[in-house]
Amino acid sequence: MCMSNKWIVGIALSCIFQVGCVSKVAQQEQYSGFLANYQGLEEHTTPSEQKVLRWVAPGFDPHAYSTVVFKQVELYPAPKPTERVNLQTLKDLQIIASNSVRNAFAPTYRIVSNAQQAPAHSRTLILRAAITDVSASNEGMHWYEVVPIAAIVGATQAATGHRDQTAELYLEADLIDAKTGLPVAKMVRKVFGETLKNASQPIVANDFKVAFKSMTNDMQTLLSRQ
Repeated sequence: MCMSNKWIVGIALSCIFQVGCVSKVAQQEQYSGFLANYQGLEEHTTPSEQKVLRWVAPGFDPHAYSTVVFKQVELYPAPKPTERVNLQTLKDLQIIASNSVRNAFAPTYRIVSNAQQAPAHSRTLILRAAITDVSASNEGMHWYEVVPIAAIVGATQAATGHRDQTAELYLEADLIDAKTGLPVAKMVRKVFGETLKNASQPIVANDFKVAFKSMTNDMQTLLSRQ
């Protein structure tokens, strides 16, 4: 095998392992620090068959509460627009995510923007949520690509930035009992958006509309089950 062919095969093999192992949940190195701690998070499958990391305090009963304090989803840390994700996209995503959360909680709870607006003697939860990253990663290898020639082509496309990518958004949130100040639930979710043509295509808010609708339905279902 000539040196150039060895070089191509080397790139192909390394990319196959990188491209084929896209995680469905956030990894520890991707935690933003928005939550006070990430202890106890375990992987669960949502009603829409998505993977999520979640922890719920033993004995927590969401039906024991009537009010949720929630203003909007934050952007954490401070947003840093890039060539692929501009400031307007981040603002649009913030609005869409905030509406998604409100739509999930509104059927069950009174939603107020601060604790002072909560009705007297009502049991209240404080909801904190933040978009912590917006990015994209190469799609995993398809079954028909795991043959020598097709695998080399697919892996080379990944290495040169021409392979299809999936838009990704990371969301972290926790629920706190307003009276005790203690967390009763926390969640880290990796939200998968639309497929992008390559590593140069800008990411826009519309790429996540379907995903956020699914997330709203998941939250509504889980709240009604608890």
